[in-house]
Amino acid sequence: MELKTVLGSIAIAVLLFFGIIFAWSTGAQGMEQSDVIRRLIIAVMMFVLAFLIAFYITRKPKTIVQQFEVSGQMKAVTIKCPNCSGSIDPNTIKIVDGVPYATCPYCGNHFQVTEEPKW
Repeated sequence: MELKTVLGSIAIAVLLFFGIIFAWSTGAQGMEQSDVIRRLIIAVMMFVLAFLIAFYITRKPKTIVQQFEVSGQMKAVTIKCPNCSGSIDPNTIKIVDGVPYATCPYCGNHFQVTEEPKW
């Protein structure tokens, strides 16, 4: 179990406990209206903070898996810089907003990698 989860669970328990105490204490006899409102606000803030911490420690990162099928044989082609015709390493291609970009290690040209039509 991660330290984040343990500390978050302890914080949630403490916040909920004191939130209940503050909410329960508003029913005491002889309290002024402003004290009741102040304690209710503090209780609500403790509840909200406890639920926000619970949301933070229980959320899981999203994993996106992309799969594709090809209808026939595929042949790898070399990627060349449009500026100097230098070879580009496919492992250095970065996807930015769904578009592949590459930077030439020889001339520093930053360009979009496009697939040329087959016909």
